[in-house]
Amino acid sequence: MERLAFKMHLNEGQKEEYTRRHNELWPELHQLLKDAGVSEYSIFLDEETNTLFAFQKVNGDGGSQDLGKTEIVQKWWAFMADIMKTNPDNSPVTTPLEEVFYME
Repeated sequence: MERLAFKMHLNEGQKEEYTRRHNELWPELHQLLKDAGVSEYSIFLDEETNTLFAFQKVNGDGGSQDLGKTEIVQKWWAFMADIMKTNPDNSPVTTPLEEVFYME
């Protein structure tokens, strides 16, 4: 099991909308993540900086960020592009984070 973490940036004033969209996560996207080996996925918000911190446990070769070639993920990115910082292909701008401490 691998633990992955990365950060993203939410546009100002979009906390409620971001939360609403994730509370209504599309079932087919949820299933894709599970099928890809993502067993846990949490996203936290630092409201002072609008920085989103994502953490996931992955059993396999990669996490959610490796699914960008699938149609459903591309549709999700387009759906989310208006409320967060994105790349030209609508993928969220992400910065991988290095784990420097872990306690079980």
